[in-house]
Amino acid sequence: MSSTAAPAAADADPATAGRALAAAADRAESVLAALPAPAERTPEQRQRATDAKNAARTARDAYLRRHVDTLYRQLTEDRTRHLRLPELLARATADRPGLLPTAEQLAADQGRPQSAKEGREIDQGLFLRAVLRSPTAGPHLLESMARPTDRALALLPEFRRTGRLDLGSVLLVRDGRAAELTMTRPDCLNAEDNRQVEDMETAVDLALLDPAVGVGLLRGGEMTHPRYRGRRVFSAGINLKALHRGEISLVDFLLRRELGYLNKLVRGLRVDHDGAWHTPVIEKPWVGAVDTFAIGGGAQLLLVLDRVLAAADSHLSLPAAQEGIVPGAANLRLGRLAGGRTARQLLLWGRRLQATDPDARGLIDEVVEPERMDRAAAEALERLDSPAVVTNRRMLHLAEEPPDHFRAYMAEFALQQALRLYSADVIGKVGRFAA
Repeated sequence: MSSTAAPAAADADPATAGRALAAAADRAESVLAALPAPAERTPEQRQRATDAKNAARTARDAYLRRHVDTLYRQLTEDRTRHLRLPELLARATADRPGLLPTAEQLAADQGRPQSAKEGREIDQGLFLRAVLRSPTAGPHLLESMARPTDRALALLPEFRRTGRLDLGSVLLVRDGRAAELTMTRPDCLNAEDNRQVEDMETAVDLALLDPAVGVGLLRGGEMTHPRYRGRRVFSAGINLKALHRGEISLVDFLLRRELGYLNKLVRGLRVDHDGAWHTPVIEKPWVGAVDTFAIGGGAQLLLVLDRVLAAADSHLSLPAAQEGIVPGAANLRLGRLAGGRTARQLLLWGRRLQATDPDARGLIDEVVEPERMDRAAAEALERLDSPAVVTNRRMLHLAEEPPDHFRAYMAEFALQQALRLYSADVIGKVGRFAA
């Protein structure tokens, strides 16, 4: 498509613009269909594929800039339906051909290693950037993602009755007024994948929904990994081997993590209840207990908790430069907590912080000897279990990270992270790690 054709089509009425968009997508698909599979293409063929995708994405971007609000209202029935990310994408795919990859196209990509994919998740990122940028659609999507999942609602009666649920990669136990969420991936040092993100969101939902719970604790369980056998580990971050295999999803992992359970830890759970006129969310304070290390996504978790304890022999890092991807919302939060220089050293230089390092004080509230961790966690939970704490943490978050500020960041994150997933340097780095 020429540089003038896409804006002209976008300026038309939505139906006409939609037909022009579908035609641009069809032209790109015709080029791709005539080429070998992505992993088998010559450099010249890869360039032809890139040019075709760029032309289609130019048309999609132009369409979304003009029509995203109209489309979102249609998909959500004038914002009366609260669609989570997969539901929203599925509806948009059916409603507007050519805007997003089809289920069949996504399935073909999902069966391939990351290096052999067509990169269709980039089009999902482009769409979600436009939705989140919108001052009407964006807040509605965030509200939809802040609601409890169907899985959590189904499991709530059992958890309220027993106070214990093994979700697979997360063990949730109610101990007095505290909900203890223990990450239990002992073979991979609690490295996160799509499954663990789902289990974490379910556990956070249940802890927030249960009226018998007043405060939450996040901690890693004991490992079976040979190097750390018998030791607790907080988290090794994203599972890079799963990323190399093509099993880390932009929507079900990277975006769901940020807009789902991490955002719920910060801003609470959106529910319909009698007090919704003054407090439409359920919020509770959260404590983190770091044993051994918190790397990558594990360190990102610390940035949203109300009190962080760390064993004196533990460390943390955010190896974004080594991995090549964007470390969630750490770029949004880290400078405020640790200072701009320390944030750059962690994010851009790959610095590792020992828990006892003075520069870690902005990220860790209390350094304790490993044998005192249980007692220190119990003391923190008891002290934070207070209605006044809940109200004041809400006001702190409004001042420190206003919802529109977070929304603007996540809009750009949706596309930039998708682009990073398919960049040559990331594919090369995760391939070397897996090897």
